[in-house]
Amino acid sequence: MKVTRVAMWSGPRNISTAMMRSFENRSDCAVIDEPFYAAYLAETGLDHPGRADILSSQTQDWQEVAKALCEDEPAALYYQKHMTQHILPDMDLAFTDGLSNCFLIREPRRIIASYARVRSDFTLEELGFTQQAALFDRECDRLGRVPPVLDAALTLADPASVLSQLCSLVSVPFSDAMLSWPKGPRDTDGVWAPHWYESVWASSGFATSPSKADSDVEQALSTPQAEMCAQAEVMYERMLTHALRG
Repeated sequence: MKVTRVAMWSGPRNISTAMMRSFENRSDCAVIDEPFYAAYLAETGLDHPGRADILSSQTQDWQEVAKALCEDEPAALYYQKHMTQHILPDMDLAFTDGLSNCFLIREPRRIIASYARVRSDFTLEELGFTQQAALFDRECDRLGRVPPVLDAALTLADPASVLSQLCSLVSVPFSDAMLSWPKGPRDTDGVWAPHWYESVWASSGFATSPSKADSDVEQALSTPQAEMCAQAEVMYERMLTHALRG
């Protein structure tokens, strides 16, 4: 079976789970939720909510995960939701050459403010900005062109147009089924979902995504957070120039 493997690389507190819902609502698609999470926690020792459950729910060997992502054939379309902060310093990214790599970005201030409500102490690397920019540059060099880039705000403004363009770029037909989905959890959600997915569980489409709210951008940032935001803005703005628009 020929499998189209769409790998969507995003930082946290984006519309990444909504995007996974969108693809999962297609009849020809299987999805996987953050397959490198356990490997990331095992390597970094970070104390995330539900850490013990996460470590026991997935293999902690990133090489085993990467091999499966490139070889498993769960459906004709295999959507992989990846967090860029899960890219470890010693991870050989050659496996990504076998994937259709796409990049989901969001205004840094919104990400930082949203993440700070869940974890108060974090670094820029824990938000995946640096890793995402490096993988984006690698993919540009490999392809000789810019890979698909989706911005959260631009996607929410016109999901049908942006998703239609994305499907064309990864050579799959667009489906209206991608624009809405049933509320609630999924069996495919990671075990960390109760800690992070409450808003997504309440959504039924991009129009109800919590990322449309202004509360994140209105929240004041601490001095360290503002410094992180300034660094992240440079990387974000560079990728934003290539984002799909309605």
